[in-house]
Amino acid sequence: MVTTVITAVAAARHHTNCTEDGAEDEDARPKVPGRGSSFRRLRRRSSRLRNLLPLLGGTNGGGPHKPTQVQAVEQANMATGQTEKREHLYKILVIGELGTGKTSFIKRYVHQFFSQNYRATIGVDFALKVLNWDQNTIIRLQLWDIAGQERFGNMTRVYYKEAVGAFIVFDVTRSATFDAVIKWKQDLDSKVQLPDGKPIPCILLANKSDQQKQGIVTTPAKLDEYVKEHGFAGWFETSAKENVNIEEAAKALVNKILMNDKLLNTGEVIDSERFALAGGKADVNQKKSCAC
Repeated sequence: MVTTVITAVAAARHHTNCTEDGAEDEDARPKVPGRGSSFRRLRRRSSRLRNLLPLLGGTNGGGPHKPTQVQAVEQANMATGQTEKREHLYKILVIGELGTGKTSFIKRYVHQFFSQNYRATIGVDFALKVLNWDQNTIIRLQLWDIAGQERFGNMTRVYYKEAVGAFIVFDVTRSATFDAVIKWKQDLDSKVQLPDGKPIPCILLANKSDQQKQGIVTTPAKLDEYVKEHGFAGWFETSAKENVNIEEAAKALVNKILMNDKLLNTGEVIDSERFALAGGKADVNQKKSCAC
């Protein structure tokens, strides 16, 4: 390539010299009335430009010539199928009885942080999680931390509005928090639906699994039946303290949301594995059941 450019430039210079010599001979001829020196200079410049045009990416008889680097970039883009990044914003609710660890779940997922100090949420709190789902997709999760006592108020309809997914959290050490799960699920289903009228996907979290369990969670098969009967998308044993199944539960819910989003927009059935993040599957040694 370098040799070709040098040869072309040398040829252009040689042609320019010949043109200039010819111009001197032309100057020796009798001048034609009305033709001045400016016209001769214009002819010389035009001749030089014609010789340099192929080097500048212009035409050379056969059509346009693009610089090699531009061609390489265009070919690479075509080969990799580069497209603009898609961005999604999804509102996700985290609900359940007071003291079940909803805030701790969110802090562990968003900030990779856990605190033993308990502070009850008043009203509603928010957190944002950004996921680079794949090379063409960015997902922003707006997590709404709803206070446990809000189920008895009149604001949940406002809080639930436009949500596309939810977690219902109970404490495995307190059976009473599990008894309230169905009330939260009924409240959720009655106040927010997908555009097609179906319930939003909801995953049940059996939280604080690092502590002594009691109740139905000690029998995973019964909990499998429970989530199927009441329309949950699945369930996970989680521990915000030990960081158990936090990422896995979130990925499972986002997969459900993406599937619904795709179905509503195109009517196509898709494979959820297409959207799975690297390492998205839960460790089989961890205790988890998902009735998806």
